[in-house]
Amino acid sequence: MAERLAAQRANPYRVRAYRKAADAIEALEEDISAVAARQALEDIEGIGKDLAEKVEEFLRTGTIQSYESLRTPLPDAVKVWTQLPGLSESLVAYLYTRLHITTLTDLERLVRSHMLRTIPGFSGSEDTLLEAITALARITHEDSSRKRADAKRDGHSES
Repeated sequence: MAERLAAQRANPYRVRAYRKAADAIEALEEDISAVAARQALEDIEGIGKDLAEKVEEFLRTGTIQSYESLRTPLPDAVKVWTQLPGLSESLVAYLYTRLHITTLTDLERLVRSHMLRTIPGFSGSEDTLLEAITALARITHEDSSRKRADAKRDGHSES
């Protein structure tokens, strides 16, 4: 959980809390399910009510819903942004999940507002990134136009 949160640039104190809790659980000499059964999870250093509920959820269901939501992969159309100059995978994940930048137009707007340069992790030139965004938009538009033409042609060939 800590690694996923760190990749999305969550609050560093929250990331650290998850890491400390994981270390504490790993250091336990007894099985975590036994600790949970006697309702003593919060007695473990670093485990508060929220983390105790997550441990219990995992023991009950085999998963943690909030973790699963962090695992949701980026859509392909967004994942390709990691190839743009100055954008790392963690920065793209942050833009998508935390700032709700979901389209190339949103990304272009963010760059043009000069706000991207204020986000830690952006390394590059805004002008170079804008050129790459324009090129990607053109390629994406050409691909979708070609797909529409192919679908139209295929639809007519069957008639």
